[in-house]
Amino acid sequence: MVTNIKKALNSYWGYDTFLPLQKEAMASVASGRDSLVVLPTGGGKSLCFQAPAVVRPGMALVVSPLLSLMKDQVDALRQCGVPAARIDSTLSPGEKDHVARLVRNEKLKILYVSPERLMMERFLSFLKKSRISFLAIDEAHCISMWGHDFRPEYRMLGQLKEIFPEVAVHAFTATATERVRRDIVEQLRLDNPEILVGSFDRPNLVYRVELRGNRLGQVRSVLDRHKGESGIVYCIRRADVDELTDDLLELGYNAAPYHAGMDPLERKNSQDDFIADRVQTIVATIAFGMGIDKSDVRYVVHTGMPKSLEHYQQETGRAGRDGLEAECSLFYSGKDYALWKYILDLEEMEPDLRRIALDKLSGMYNYCMSVRCRHRAILEYFGQNLDKANCAACDLCLGHLEQMEDSLTISQKILSCVIRLRESFGAVYTAQVLAGSRISRILQIGHDTLSTYGLLSDTPIREIRGWIDQLIGQGFLKKEGEMSVLKVTDTGWGAIRGEESPRLLRTAKKKKTKAPEKKKEWEGVDKDLFEALRELRLALSRKMGIPAYVVFNDATLRDMALKRPSSRETFLQVLGVGKKKEQYYGRFFLRAITGYCISHGLEMDVGVESAETIERRDSRRNRGTIAFSLFEQGCGIEEAAAALQRKPGTILRHLLKYIEQKGITNPAPWADERNLERVEQAVSYVGDARLKPIFGFLTGEMDYETIRICLACLKNR
Repeated sequence: MVTNIKKALNSYWGYDTFLPLQKEAMASVASGRDSLVVLPTGGGKSLCFQAPAVVRPGMALVVSPLLSLMKDQVDALRQCGVPAARIDSTLSPGEKDHVARLVRNEKLKILYVSPERLMMERFLSFLKKSRISFLAIDEAHCISMWGHDFRPEYRMLGQLKEIFPEVAVHAFTATATERVRRDIVEQLRLDNPEILVGSFDRPNLVYRVELRGNRLGQVRSVLDRHKGESGIVYCIRRADVDELTDDLLELGYNAAPYHAGMDPLERKNSQDDFIADRVQTIVATIAFGMGIDKSDVRYVVHTGMPKSLEHYQQETGRAGRDGLEAECSLFYSGKDYALWKYILDLEEMEPDLRRIALDKLSGMYNYCMSVRCRHRAILEYFGQNLDKANCAACDLCLGHLEQMEDSLTISQKILSCVIRLRESFGAVYTAQVLAGSRISRILQIGHDTLSTYGLLSDTPIREIRGWIDQLIGQGFLKKEGEMSVLKVTDTGWGAIRGEESPRLLRTAKKKKTKAPEKKKEWEGVDKDLFEALRELRLALSRKMGIPAYVVFNDATLRDMALKRPSSRETFLQVLGVGKKKEQYYGRFFLRAITGYCISHGLEMDVGVESAETIERRDSRRNRGTIAFSLFEQGCGIEEAAAALQRKPGTILRHLLKYIEQKGITNPAPWADERNLERVEQAVSYVGDARLKPIFGFLTGEMDYETIRICLACLKNR
């Protein structure tokens, strides 16, 4: 079964190898054993159930909570040639009836539904009459109250094992701690499941964390590093979304807003424009993105701290889904913690859920305050370890932040100031005192006379504020009460006595932040050709009314610009090009690649199997396949022989096989149709189709080659 799955993976999706844990996950689906699969975004999670669905008898049922995600995945499957459909509230009655007929007539391999619709009694009765190959629960973390996106409607799915006792259930998610994984298994009542947990690390993502100062300027710096590329900018509040979008539009950026307070049609238009690449930057609350399968997002910016590391992992995970490099920048403020706490206090929730939410918020705050590798911190939160000393993909490991040589002295000044202020003021005020600010409040209280006043006057307040946050993150300071006043911890007292050594960081001088680019991944890729192929992809997608990434993702276009294929055979060797997409788009992209390479004098078919290699490999299965594309273009025997550097006799054998397989009845352009009539007449007189009697009947006026071509066409009649 796994062999058949691998063939389907190549035929439909154009992949020759499995990503980590894909093979094991697909084997579980193929064997009918329940499973829980946790793979990071971009790790090929959807393929783990889509590929087995193609080869298993019956129809797979996929449960997804997001209508936009269902639509995107069904559109992408159809582009690959997989019979798939969805049933949801956006379909008209006629469209729903059409899908129902496809199900009854066993014309589908995959059907997507929401959990609410699946658990409708009438719909379940309808499904029980169908042959269900297996059940796949996508976004399975939604079933757990310990997860970051708990949805009560998912709890109903625990009944599926009773409703379909003979059908295996497979749960899939990109984000789940060990506690959430245990809860998923329990809630779905999985029977002795295979549990597969991939690495939560996304090495193609470059993480940066920075104290928020000039929000607009910080956001612009990211957008300017990614001109012409798609990205998402997250804000905590709706008002921030509207304000930031207006500012960006006024400055000439191509941006659109998205939040729950907008008119539904306007909100939908923003999302559609972003998906269709009519808008490059979407500015949104966290309500946006979970249902988006856009693979070419090159940056995700948080203008405020997310409310949990799970949310951060999932939201940043929307970048670089194609496996290529992407940037994730987080601009935080100490006020973000208080804002989220205020929002949580407004929500009606059970005490246990509130406690869980506050714990997660604290974990996110500690991540922002920490001075350690970002990849390592995220992995350890999910119970995993980074297997290298330097991730080479975060601000700390890339050297964008530098450690202060006098960290202990600076820390002692800050801690002493907190004590002089009788541990009764917050971080902002403390930073102002240390900077020697002349604001009226400081002067009125008389804090300008403190010994610690102005101790760090040569340092910007924003940087001092960052150091205070770092001391909080390292446990030297803590915040207490509703006013978040600073208190020195026992560890902090140890630092004052010189017994502990804090580590303070600041932005490295003369270190200009650049867009992430891994030279090795671009090695040999013609970037101008890559951009030309992006433009072609966009034009084709708009003509067909589908997202550009559904045509081909950026990773596939990059591989095209590297290999520069010249034929259908070599085009199929490009990563992510399956047979169906080759049929749909091959001629357009081959024409563009060939024209570009000719005009720029570039070599083609770089690093791909040569025609001779393909012929030697394929001739054992289907002789003549190599020449088929030439015959389809109307090439004659001599022309094809010259192109393939083969003898005409060899090409003739290929042609006869081609005529047989394609059912061709007209010998043109390889022979005149009048010759066909003469050969047909000769056969009727001679009484058989042997060459020598026919040749004799025609008194040698027609060569054997033409006779054989005509005979092959006559057989198809």
